[in-house]
Amino acid sequence: MSAPSVNRSPVPFSPSFRWAGYLLGFSFGGFFDGILLHQILQWHHLLSGLDSPALADIQVQILADGLFHLAMYAVAGAGLWLLWRTRREFGGDGADRLLFGTFLVGFGVWHVVDAVLNHWILGLHHIRMDSDSPLIWDMVFFVFGIAVIAAGWVTLRRGPNGGGGGSRGTLAASVLTLAVVIAGQVALLPPAGVSTVTALFPPGTAPGAVLAAAATVDGRVIAGADGVWIIDVPDRFRALELYREGAVHVGGSLFPIGCFSAGLS
Repeated sequence: MSAPSVNRSPVPFSPSFRWAGYLLGFSFGGFFDGILLHQILQWHHLLSGLDSPALADIQVQILADGLFHLAMYAVAGAGLWLLWRTRREFGGDGADRLLFGTFLVGFGVWHVVDAVLNHWILGLHHIRMDSDSPLIWDMVFFVFGIAVIAAGWVTLRRGPNGGGGGSRGTLAASVLTLAVVIAGQVALLPPAGVSTVTALFPPGTAPGAVLAAAATVDGRVIAGADGVWIIDVPDRFRALELYREGAVHVGGSLFPIGCFSAGLS
């Protein structure tokens, strides 16, 4: 007489169980960045992009990295606490796949948040501070994050509680993500026949420093105010070299010119 089979619970998992995976993945993404890029490869520290004599001290940079790791420990602790609270759900059918998928999503989200917030909005650092083209390295890790999120999404969709939507929803989201990534890269350069770029420099950057930065790319400053400068760069592909000279963001938009013109008239 054969032993009866044991059916594992098909009950949908709680949001806490899912968030355990998201938080653990997010924290491990931070640990991956800090351990590999800050310590082993030493490509950057958390505050490497800030131009301040007080922050140039390596002890201050290491302290900032340590506080960053402490924050990641807090996120990981929250994830482990949620996982412990929902430990009974781990016996459910597909729990391992769900936890792995949410972990991948959280891991990828860290890289996207790091690129958008720390690299481009706040300008705290770039992936390779010693690179002649730091934007390329930033984009590599941004796309890496998108790819890991996609892998996590596919893992979740194939699970027993992945939800509806089918392959059409996944395909549409993938196409939209790819379009956003490509459009973001194209927007970084002015259109063909236009040599004017908008460059954002950190607050407090002296006009002389901006003039010197423009000179390194054979460009000239047209106008500027509050850290936003309009620079004419004859060779539009050299505009990205402004990142090396301290620019936080370089774009091809021409809209600010009208604002400056109105302000200067």
